[in-house]
Amino acid sequence: MSTQAMTVLVFSHRAEVREAIITAVGRRPAPDLGRVRYIEAETVAEVLSEMDSGAIDLAILDGEAQPTGGMGLSRQVKNEIDACPPVIVAVRRKDDRWLATWSQADAVLVHPLDPLASAETVAEVLRSHRLPAVRG
Repeated sequence: MSTQAMTVLVFSHRAEVREAIITAVGRRPAPDLGRVRYIEAETVAEVLSEMDSGAIDLAILDGEAQPTGGMGLSRQVKNEIDACPPVIVAVRRKDDRWLATWSQADAVLVHPLDPLASAETVAEVLRSHRLPAVRG
C-alpha cells in the first residue's frame, strides 16, 4: 500500500473536540498507510472551501457542532460535491448511529473516543476509498 501522506479535515466549532479527534486517530492510523496531515476547520464555510479544493482524503465531522452539526453537513457535501471524499461523523451517543446513516457518512466514531477503534475506523475508510493504481 502507499505511504503517501493523506490529508484529513477535522471539523468542530470546539477546539478541544478537534484536538480529541486528532489525538485519538494519531498521525499514522495504520502501518500500511502514510502519515496523516490534519487541517482543522471550525466553520461550515471552511469545511466547504477545503472540500471543494479536492485536496481532502477524508473528513471527520463533529456531529454535535454548532450551529450546523456534522450530520447535516455530511449529507450536504455527499449530495453537492462531485467525487466527495469519505466522511466520518463523530457522535456523542451510540444511539445516534442511525442519524449517521441518514447523513450518508461512511463511518461513525462514538465519544469518548477510543484510540484503537478510532485509528482502525479511519484506516478502514481510507483503505476502502483508495483509487486503484494507474498501470502503464
